[in-house]
Amino acid sequence: MEKKSFYITTPIYYPSDNLHIGHAYTTTIADAMARYKRIAGYDVLFLTGSDEHGQKIQRKAAEQNVTPIEYVDKIVASFQHLWEKLNISHDDFIRTTEERHHEVVQAIFQKIYDQGDIYKAAYEGRYCTPCETFWVERQLVDGKCPDCGRTVEVVQEESYFFRMSKYQDRLLSYIEENPDFIQPSSRRNEMINFIKGGLEDLCVSRTTFDWGIPVPFDTKHVVYVWFDALTNYITAAGYLDDRDKFSKFWPADIHLVGKEIVRFHSIIWPVILMALDIEVPKKVYGHGWLIMEGDKMSKSKGNVIDPLVLIEEFGPDAIRYFLLREITLGQDGNFSREALINRMNADLANDLGNLLHRSLSMIGRFNGGIIEAAGDVEGIDQELTELAQNTVIQYEKFMDDMDINAAIKAVWTLIGRTNKYIDETGPWALAKDEAKRGRLNTVLYNLAETLRIVSILIYPLMPVTAPKIWAQLGIDSDFGAVSLTDAKGWGKLPGGTKVGALEPLFPRVEDKPVEAVAPVIEPVKTKAQSTAESASDMPEVTIEDFAKMDLRVVKVLAAEKVAKADKLLKLTVDLGTEERTIISGIAKHYAPEELVGKDVVMIINLKPAKIRGIESRGMVLAASCGEKLALVTAAEMVPGSRVK
Repeated sequence: MEKKSFYITTPIYYPSDNLHIGHAYTTTIADAMARYKRIAGYDVLFLTGSDEHGQKIQRKAAEQNVTPIEYVDKIVASFQHLWEKLNISHDDFIRTTEERHHEVVQAIFQKIYDQGDIYKAAYEGRYCTPCETFWVERQLVDGKCPDCGRTVEVVQEESYFFRMSKYQDRLLSYIEENPDFIQPSSRRNEMINFIKGGLEDLCVSRTTFDWGIPVPFDTKHVVYVWFDALTNYITAAGYLDDRDKFSKFWPADIHLVGKEIVRFHSIIWPVILMALDIEVPKKVYGHGWLIMEGDKMSKSKGNVIDPLVLIEEFGPDAIRYFLLREITLGQDGNFSREALINRMNADLANDLGNLLHRSLSMIGRFNGGIIEAAGDVEGIDQELTELAQNTVIQYEKFMDDMDINAAIKAVWTLIGRTNKYIDETGPWALAKDEAKRGRLNTVLYNLAETLRIVSILIYPLMPVTAPKIWAQLGIDSDFGAVSLTDAKGWGKLPGGTKVGALEPLFPRVEDKPVEAVAPVIEPVKTKAQSTAESASDMPEVTIEDFAKMDLRVVKVLAAEKVAKADKLLKLTVDLGTEERTIISGIAKHYAPEELVGKDVVMIINLKPAKIRGIESRGMVLAASCGEKLALVTAAEMVPGSRVK
């Protein structure tokens, strides 16, 4: 049975300069969709590339005293390097300077001309060189380009024109009869209003520069850069050289573009295709912008972020996850370093990383690293397995609808519930009773099986992390052959699997500011400071003395008052691989309910002591100043993390 096909494209990016994080956002969305469709059983064609012609490029090259091709070769190489570092799985990278593309552009220009839809006339109007866009006077805003706000040039030259106006009513009817063609709906409404304002015939050739594809029947003209660029989508689909491929993948399923170029893709491009009697794409999706401090990110405004720097610091999967999780597709989204680090620490280090670390640590400690087959199932187990399978169903629906943000949220709900499942089942307590060995095996198996399913679902988003989880679970089959079907159905992880080496997926990130060198000024003590203990009252210790203390982060699972003791609380804490009880004299400073869920620091190798008949195995750390006391916390750190 032949696979279903799926064709997705990004814009082909203009090599006037290196790409920024906004371009990475677009391409990451497309890559996630392409990877998802592949594991869902589709034969995928994923296209990206570079749009290399036009007046702007010719001017840039001249400024640097190089030829246009020399100029673009260098920048296009940086595009390809970025996509490699970001693990973009494109099937084709098209350059508009390639011969295969020249042939297609000239063939369709000739065809449209021969049927009378392209004609020669004198052009006088306004042109925005940075946007490579023609405007009539009424479309300008304060005399400037309505897209970028820059000054436009007055252009007077002989040109060829494409009869866009001829196809206005046909295009409008198509958009109105096919509401999914332009998404989201806000973009669709904008385009309908634009068309109703009247389509002008489009100038499709230039004579004032020569960096472009020559018009086949009049070589002193070069083809207008947008007519040239848009045609790339059928070039790569095999329009001229591979009719079988073209019939399989065209019309494209999704043209994914930034909202500022929706007009070109949903008006000019469909009209070109209508003139050629070729089906229009199934969907043009105009996503929102990345916003920095309330303004659109752009090269001209100088507020761009180099994705390569971020990838080097945080890794490609963390950047991919942030872009896909933080921003709802179709809407503008804020980008900040603080938000990126918060998302990494909360979602990746604390939620996903914590689940993997806790689960595999307990399998190693309690079962010698073997994932034993599950035994009898209780209600809480059934709840987890049902949630896992419902998550797969939800995930598939969301991804098919291109609601990537919702798909991620569904997976992280499962991750959060599984972390809670650990706390509720208490494997460390089950491990103390040999009679509960079967129950322990079931709990640990359920953790590993959930992680197996999670690894498949996150693969389109984080293609490096997913196989790492697979390997740490000890699954020896090739992750490259995984499919979405492997996530459907419970219990596909074989009992007796030996887990691999445990490695942290996402260490917690501390974003510390650079410390400036400043003169030492004797501080004036406040009243509170004057009551604090003086460091000089304590004896000096060596680093060896300090090293004897094993300080770890623990999560408070439960807290209650000790009977007949006003100052004492009984705390149950999670050390990552075990559960402990400690007695702490903090009852006058904290209510029990305030402590549950807190990540606090504890000395775990303190000699056990019996307090009010309860064995206390450790001590939580607190700072005090006069009557004030506060616990030392380590928010969102994985239980068991060492404090140094």
